[in-house]
Amino acid sequence: MFSSRTPADLTPNRLSAALDAAGNGNLLGAIDRAKSAHSFNPLAVEPLWFEAERSVMARMGGTWAEADQEQLIGGSLGNLVAYMRARAATPAEPEQVGRWLLDTMVVLVTERGVPLMPGAAELLAEIAAAGIPRALVTSAQRQIMDAVIASTGLVFGVRVCAEDVSRGKPDAEPYLRAAALLGEPPGGCVALEDSPRGIASAQAAGCPVIAVPSVLAGAPTAGPGRPGPTVVASLREVDLDRLRRVVAFSAAR
Repeated sequence: MFSSRTPADLTPNRLSAALDAAGNGNLLGAIDRAKSAHSFNPLAVEPLWFEAERSVMARMGGTWAEADQEQLIGGSLGNLVAYMRARAATPAEPEQVGRWLLDTMVVLVTERGVPLMPGAAELLAEIAAAGIPRALVTSAQRQIMDAVIASTGLVFGVRVCAEDVSRGKPDAEPYLRAAALLGEPPGGCVALEDSPRGIASAQAAGCPVIAVPSVLAGAPTAGPGRPGPTVVASLREVDLDRLRRVVAFSAAR
């Protein structure tokens, strides 16, 4: 998420970025779900999540397909656990299923690392060079968020994860909390998101949104009192100038 303040000369002098799967996932961003902040998720974590989910499902005598994963991207760990248990031949207790998922993901992240989305490194470098604060907004549990941060070396002044809110995405609470911690109004913060739930969360909070397609089927567009997201094919299409223009365009509506 990025927040922008406009001084007297109308030149934005500050953008705050919060980056979701896991997220994770956004200048406001995200690692989303127990996947990246991700809200914008600069991380390609879905393959690791698919492997973890398939492994845990096999322990309960079930199978796991990509279609199952796609239904849950950007959602909470609780929703994932409930979905898996409903389809398992021999479901374990919810707490155990959650623990298996988290422990498996931490091992995978630690052993293999998490690649950044194309264009993410360049965008983050430009933001850092401009002195813009960044926030990570993720539906992931803190254990996953910390493992991903340790693996990538990414730095965020503000981090909001599942344990920090009472209502996760698509509720507005995660992005409202991140904007408050950045000290900026939501309307001055740009959220980079790649999941329908994350887009809905950022829009509900009042943030202008740049959507980076991951799984965008069914993603909200425009709604009462809110504009639709700006959709890009890759983070390579996003730079500091574009972030400023998105904030200015949103403010003018």
